Amino acid sequence: MRKAGYSAIAGVDEAGRGAVAGPVVAGAVILDPLNIPKGVDDSKKLPERVRENISLRLRVSALTFCVAAVHPGIIDRINILQATLRAMRSAVSGLGVSPDLVLVDGNQRVGFDKDTEEKTIIRGDSRAISIASASILAKTYRDQIMRTADLSFPEYGFAKHKGYATEVHRKALVRYGPCEIHRGTFIERIIGRQTLLDFTDE
Repeated sequence: MRKAGYSAIAGVDEAGRGAVAGPVVAGAVILDPLNIPKGVDDSKKLPERVRENISLRLRVSALTFCVAAVHPGIIDRINILQATLRAMRSAVSGLGVSPDLVLVDGNQRVGFDKDTEEKTIIRGDSRAISIASASILAKTYRDQIMRTADLSFPEYGFAKHKGYATEVHRKALVRYGPCEIHRGTFIERIIGRQTLLDFTDE
């Protein structure tokens, strides 16, 4: 892409799209090509401690980065796809430098402003280092949100599963019902619509 004449190339990726609690988060980053931390990879492939360390180094070394979150109430209102695209647009618009090209993980075009080109890359977090870097920034930011949520709602185990529908989380939902950071449209599939209404009426 640089050989093609692009200079400010941003990567963007999301974290938390498949969770049933907490926000969906997008990270966007423009790397300094002369100062890229070693070990950058798809965030899902990295141990948590390694991922956190690389995230700290990216925050120092990147030319610019931004992380944006869309919270559960909005996810329920506009659906997870639109919420993810909104988070990506917000993250890119928050960059300190306007990119002339954005590399997007997946095959879904986001729709940035008219002066910003975008290129979708399937499995981009394994193929493009700027997307992988964005995935690390998004994942570590979201993980911290969920660890903080665990302090207020310890019965769900958010610090461990980060809001995904693990067996422990599903059992806690059936026992305690949803809390304020659960996505109502998602948990209907887990505990059933009528059960959800019963908890809402209490």
